Amino acid sequence: MASRTRTTTSLLIFVLTTTVAASTSSANAAASPPSPKAPPPPPPPTAPPRCMAPQSVAAFLRTRCATTLYRVTCYNTLIPYGCVFHTNPVRLARAAVDLNAAQLRALSTRVKEVVARGGMGQPGGPAYVLRDCAGTVSSAAGLARKSGDEIGKLDAAGSNATVTQVRWAISNAQTWLSAAMANEATCTEELAPWGGGAAAKELVAGTVIAMQSTSVALALVNGMPR
Repeated sequence: MASRTRTTTSLLIFVLTTTVAASTSSANAAASPPSPKAPPPPPPPTAPPRCMAPQSVAAFLRTRCATTLYRVTCYNTLIPYGCVFHTNPVRLARAAVDLNAAQLRALSTRVKEVVARGGMGQPGGPAYVLRDCAGTVSSAAGLARKSGDEIGKLDAAGSNATVTQVRWAISNAQTWLSAAMANEATCTEELAPWGGGAAAKELVAGTVIAMQSTSVALALVNGMPR
């Protein structure tokens, strides 16, 4: 399962980097690929009001985010919720997955809004592409939610969770997040030929951001203690 997950993730990361090559320099991509600009995602459902995390939490998060492909994005999006996870890697993974799910739900809503107003303003607009993208993004949001629920069970069990339970939950979360990335990649690839319009550019950028968020969540799940 772990080998298959790594292979799937590597393929999807390749798709991601080739899709955004026009806006990402190769020198920066090796260190920490920049994120497209977009409004911040809504808070994860597990998060209380944003708080000022102590230095110990900030240091913990920096160390964990260094294991991801997007360490700056990882840190900036999760540090406001430091009071949720403190220095607990399970709760950090849960916060990352919940944030990803919330972001995907927001993106799904936005795609549906574009569909409702009649495509992307082109003759014979790509309505079928938008409808398919709306479905795949919505499915990705559901997969992220399932992953969050699975990690939440481990958090609730605490030290009472058995090794088998831990490995099973991590394996499920890895599988579902990898599938979510596949859905996001599909949406990006379908939208790419229509990228000349403002709406298409917005949706492609939003999907790329969602893929980065899913990548971060998957990396933090991979780093959970077994």
